[in-house]
Amino acid sequence: MQLTIQITTPDEQYQVHTDLFTIVAWERKFKTKSSKMADGIGMEDLAFMAYEASKNTGRIVPAVFDDFIKKVVKIEVVGEEESNPTHEAPTADS
Repeated sequence: MQLTIQITTPDEQYQVHTDLFTIVAWERKFKTKSSKMADGIGMEDLAFMAYEASKNTGRIVPAVFDDFIKKVVKIEVVGEEESNPTHEAPTADS
């Protein structure tokens, strides 16, 4: 699942998109599977994905995850889509 996360700090507001690397890093840190996201995720999970996605875009973030969290005023998911969406099979009429 790809998430679009909006991060607000006292100085700026920006969006990042998760990718496979971000999700795998989250799975490793929290020792869980991405399929568990359907049950809901916590704020720390969301903040971690935002942190990793921010780093992956070349944005300068604090070296320590907790220092990143201290700077965040608001964090929210503003979009999501399946990583591998399935498409309807073509019919004989197509």
